[in-house]
Amino acid sequence: MARDLRSWLENLLAQADIRMDGSRPWDMRDVDPSVPGRVAAEGNLGLGEAYMDGLWQCDDLEGFFHRVLSARLHRQVKPNLAILAQVAKAKLMNLQNRELSRKVAEIHYNLGNEFYAAMLDPWMQYTCAYWEGGARDLEQAQEAKLELVCRKIGLKPGDRVLELGCGWGGFARYAASRHGAVVTAYNISTEQVAFARERCQGLPVEIRLSDYRDATGEFDKVVSIGMCEHVGPKNYRAFLQLAHDRLVEGGIFLLHSIAGNKVEVGMDAWLDKYIFPGAVLPSPGNLGKALDGLFVLEDWHNFGVDYDRTLVAWRERFEASWPRFREQYGDRFHRMWIYYLACCAGTFRSRYNQLFQLTLSKGGVPGGWRPVR
Repeated sequence: MARDLRSWLENLLAQADIRMDGSRPWDMRDVDPSVPGRVAAEGNLGLGEAYMDGLWQCDDLEGFFHRVLSARLHRQVKPNLAILAQVAKAKLMNLQNRELSRKVAEIHYNLGNEFYAAMLDPWMQYTCAYWEGGARDLEQAQEAKLELVCRKIGLKPGDRVLELGCGWGGFARYAASRHGAVVTAYNISTEQVAFARERCQGLPVEIRLSDYRDATGEFDKVVSIGMCEHVGPKNYRAFLQLAHDRLVEGGIFLLHSIAGNKVEVGMDAWLDKYIFPGAVLPSPGNLGKALDGLFVLEDWHNFGVDYDRTLVAWRERFEASWPRFREQYGDRFHRMWIYYLACCAGTFRSRYNQLFQLTLSKGGVPGGWRPVR
């Protein structure tokens, strides 16, 4: 049986030009005999847990996942009963309700501000950077992304801005300090809110430790950068309706989100278990359906290829800073985090996932929308 499973996995990987115990950077090596069975039984969940356990190695994980996903090998691994049960649960229940939404904050976003600060740029942007225009490093690319958002919403001094899901407050701080905006931001992560409040002291910024669904007031602009992945299909319409209701007539909502190419009800099983519990990537189909008749779609911008480079930059910084955190988090966490960053980079390099920025207006921009130059 073990020999049959190894042969099965070798043949599967060969379709993506990957060899087991090969010598090329993207080949699997030092593969424990248990790995093929774990992959056959659980797909990426089994593959990822085996990597976390040190049961196989790869020198170029991004290249490995690029090949696996470009060849769509995952479609040839049948989901087990546990994964099918999770899909059924997602269809029947709202897994992104208020109570369950806090799980990802506790597991992922509350890991520690010092840990994330070592990996991210000075604006603490944990979303895709914008490399077009000659950015030389992560700092420049993330600042270019923030400026791109401000240009797309036509941000002016004194504009009232609502941010739904503010992370560590980087956009709020940038919009207030560079453009004179007045920002109200919502977030449910205690660690992130504490950091954001400290960094935004002295600026016209209010950081509220509260669910985005609690947002009240009237605003000239609404922004959501990297939170829609946690909203969930059952809540997309209500999410967009809230942004619409908070805007003045003619106001603009910018939605920045990772997205898939088709409608899904759940996340990859490994990512759901270890990184983003309850997350779901929106698609053109379900976002389009949710905004139908609600907003004027002024612009739909895809720069998902930039996420590959962003994730590689995060991995380099994570590796460089790891000696400071090894004792606190442990080696299994290190392998988990490397797997996460590399797996995600591969999804964007293979064009399996995308990064969308939607510019939406309430009632339409007279004369047509154009980003401010």
